[in-house]
Amino acid sequence: MLEIGKGSIPLYMQIKELLISKISKGEWSPGKIIPSEIQLAQELGVSQGTVRKAITELVENNVLIRKQGRGTFVSNHDTHRALFHFFHITDNEGHKVLPDSSAQRCRMKQASRNEASKLQLKAGATVIRIERVRKIATIPTIVETITLPAKSFKELGNGKACNLPNMLYELYEKKFGITIHSAEEKLRAVAASKHDASALNLEVGTPLLEIERVALTLDKIPVELRISRCNTRNHCYENTFF
Repeated sequence: MLEIGKGSIPLYMQIKELLISKISKGEWSPGKIIPSEIQLAQELGVSQGTVRKAITELVENNVLIRKQGRGTFVSNHDTHRALFHFFHITDNEGHKVLPDSSAQRCRMKQASRNEASKLQLKAGATVIRIERVRKIATIPTIVETITLPAKSFKELGNGKACNLPNMLYELYEKKFGITIHSAEEKLRAVAASKHDASALNLEVGTPLLEIERVALTLDKIPVELRISRCNTRNHCYENTFF
């Protein structure tokens, strides 16, 4: 039996951290069912209600998902999750559609100062930098630069990886065992550079929305820095808070 119940932290929070630890260590992998509330309560020596409260918070945080009549599963990345939890661009009527993507370049580079800082890497560390354009309804709408730590994604920098799938988070999870659970975003207004203008068929200096996103694993390790520059002529950023 695991040693819990000590200290001032509420018991259900201790249970929650134990469950998170099992997921982070790979004991429970994405898409797999976890033990029932009754089994966990017996294993941990606590009430079923305490376990249920911990699981409910993890469900609300999209770490776990309950499936009626089947049990509780570790969340994994699919089109629905990518669209509704990590993509916040809609058209002017509020409709959200996952864009198509085409990678233009994928190279190993030395991390810039900003990249090293955001990804908590040592100065001069090697990173993989992906550049791609995303189309919505066949119109180039977003130009992205994605930076990944090479030590975790080395295979992407072998010069043969520019044919990347649209849903990178699903690739990270299935190929590299890295699951994105949360992200921190900063938004600012910028003017289109020559590169942006060429990729999006705009005039240099056209106003764009820049979204800087740092994607984090369940244990809050930053594994991706993504800079997206969006043409908001027909689209906007929309996020709903509960």
